[in-house]
Amino acid sequence: MAMMGSSISKYLSISLIAVPSFILLLRFLAAFPLPPEDVAVYPSLASLPKDSRSWSIYPENFYEGGNYVRFPFGRVRYWLFGPEDGQKIVLVHGLSVPAIIWKDVAPQLAGKGFRVLVYDLYGRGYSDAPNMSYSGCLYTTQLALLMQHVHWERAHIGGGIATSFAATFPNLTTGKVALIASTGIMESSDLSRTSKVMSSPVVQYIASSGIVHFFLQRLGAGEPSPNPIHEIVRIQSAFLPGYNNALASSLRHGPLRGLQSSFTTLSELKSDLLLIWGTADNTVPYRYAAKIQGLVPNSTLLTVQGGHHDLTVSHPDIVANALINFFHSSK
Repeated sequence: MAMMGSSISKYLSISLIAVPSFILLLRFLAAFPLPPEDVAVYPSLASLPKDSRSWSIYPENFYEGGNYVRFPFGRVRYWLFGPEDGQKIVLVHGLSVPAIIWKDVAPQLAGKGFRVLVYDLYGRGYSDAPNMSYSGCLYTTQLALLMQHVHWERAHIGGGIATSFAATFPNLTTGKVALIASTGIMESSDLSRTSKVMSSPVVQYIASSGIVHFFLQRLGAGEPSPNPIHEIVRIQSAFLPGYNNALASSLRHGPLRGLQSSFTTLSELKSDLLLIWGTADNTVPYRYAAKIQGLVPNSTLLTVQGGHHDLTVSHPDIVANALINFFHSSK
């Protein structure tokens, strides 16, 4: 009996060591990211037939200097134009509309001597849509790889993910950052009902599973919108399997909230920050401009009276002139 008790005690001791270790190993394996070859990649606008309305609204050659580059999580479409010896500036679009959103701003910057880089974020426009979490890490890494590809050591940055990128890769920026009605510190109460539904895990699963894709295609086949920006969003939602998942995941995991520390980092780095905001913005309310200024004292606010969220479309000259004046003198 004593020997049996000793054996039981021995096996119990081994179990107490082995079982937690085994569980920890399983958790590690489950949490460890899949290698790139195991990530499903959904196609971009480039996969749509040539009679699709997208080709007339937003063709591959929408800007000059267009090209593709293949990164671990899919192909990325970018355009590089303006004088080769001009000051370098990256313009990053927002949540749902690809680089077409810069159509009335980017050419003005190039015309004033800037070397302009615009591109489509993963899951939008002509960039592939990896079936993964659309976090700030994915977006900032995408831009860092793109800058390496075009051999840019540093650049001004304006638009979406600028806060995350400048705080994560300060050596890749000039220290001058422009934000246009920026997210980053939004409160959940300010998210629209649609955004809250889209960001739920259930909707994310449905969006990535393709369950509703057939019905979205039927909607996309309806009467086209006279607004080209609205139409390109509708086409992506209806005909690109990865687009809705990219939106849902971005709302849930992306840099819309929780960037207080990133803004604090910009303040510590003594970055120059330009904020451009419309007083009638119902997507990211105007009051967030003051909150960001509180986090980054070295910031300038340009207020667009009556302006809504898509200022690059509604007030392109104001936005372009503000960017030109702000970026013309490097730090």
